[in-house]
Amino acid sequence: MDHFMRKASFSSGSKSIVRIIAIGAASAGLLYLSNNPDSKATVKLSIPTILRKHLPFQGHPSFVSSDHWQFGKFPLFLSRVDPALAGDVAKGAPVAVGDGGKPSCGCLGRDFIANAAAKVAPAVVNLSVQQDLYGFTTVRSMCSGTIIDADGTILTCAHGVVDSQGRQLTTKGKIDVTLQDGRTFEGTVINSDLHSDIAIVKIKSKTPLPTAKLGSSSKLRPGDWVIAMGTPLSLQNTVTAGIVSCVDRKSSDLGLGGMRREYLQTDCAINAGNSGGPLVNIDGEIVGVNIMKVAAADGLSFSIPIDSVSKIIEHFKKSGRVIRPWLGLKMLDLNELIISQLKERDAKFPEVEKGILVPMVTPGSPADRAGFHPGDVVIEFDGKPVQSIKEIVEIMDDRIGKPLNVVVKRANNEVVKLTVIPEEANPDM
Repeated sequence: MDHFMRKASFSSGSKSIVRIIAIGAASAGLLYLSNNPDSKATVKLSIPTILRKHLPFQGHPSFVSSDHWQFGKFPLFLSRVDPALAGDVAKGAPVAVGDGGKPSCGCLGRDFIANAAAKVAPAVVNLSVQQDLYGFTTVRSMCSGTIIDADGTILTCAHGVVDSQGRQLTTKGKIDVTLQDGRTFEGTVINSDLHSDIAIVKIKSKTPLPTAKLGSSSKLRPGDWVIAMGTPLSLQNTVTAGIVSCVDRKSSDLGLGGMRREYLQTDCAINAGNSGGPLVNIDGEIVGVNIMKVAAADGLSFSIPIDSVSKIIEHFKKSGRVIRPWLGLKMLDLNELIISQLKERDAKFPEVEKGILVPMVTPGSPADRAGFHPGDVVIEFDGKPVQSIKEIVEIMDDRIGKPLNVVVKRANNEVVKLTVIPEEANPDM
């Protein structure tokens, strides 16, 4: 502690006051407590220059910018710095934490969850789908949604509002939309995609509608705080919190067949009725759409990343549906460890540092006709170096029927150039 606190002085104009202030080298934290808000007492500290730039309260009018900082009347607060910061500060070394390599104090107040939820809550809606049966109105399903545009555009889940009859999607019935403020509207399904489980519902209002802001899911890391909002079990205005458990959970990990999909895994409490509701970060931005949970387990819930949802919305606006190119390749991302293992198994495995392995080619598919072979390693796609399946998907986008030049490496380092023409994927896959 001597390393951080050189000198502290205390003065008070009242008789009975408790003031506690501490700076610890182990946790690099600062705690200031007052039990007498009317007191005129002050605490002065002499703090090393290297620490000042990391303190979260710089610029506050109650602090004097000098060698001795004066602490005025404050409510209880706790500031916690990443443990790496304390160690590096002690060594006098620069610290890279978070985006851009800038130090971050990681400050979270006691109401950070409440503040984030409050930004989104007015835009969270309940959708109940009703159907008349022999003159009686019955509720068939209930889900959640979020107003993302002031024109009444609501983002929700497809399985809650549409039925699949072959390739035709039909609305399950009349959709009643209830806002947090109690207003009710009749909704209409504008677009839906069962493969991604995303749908757009529209309502019309003569008065302004609250909206929520879309964030970015690519910035999420395992351990980040997130908030799930919606109407589980018909309990409106429900908020649960947790952390991100995995940022790229594959559909194959969950035993879901068909085309490749990725989910955000969290430990937020999700139940029937939460589907379609927003997953929110601590900045009050939507980073996912809650879709499902593992029924036999607690703390295993899954959301569609908002970056994927944004692309789906763009497809809706451009084509009225989601267009997915299909090559007929099963692919696997390679890394140094996998490459090393494959070389041990087969000395003929090509010399590559990165790329995508093709373990299987579907007979009769565009890839088969283009000349792909099992064992090929894709190193270039449409003239760009690639090292992940995600990059290939982004390059293809919605390019159906347009030739794509591909470079692959084969056994004994044979380099082959191929041209493949994607077809539209079967929606039932």
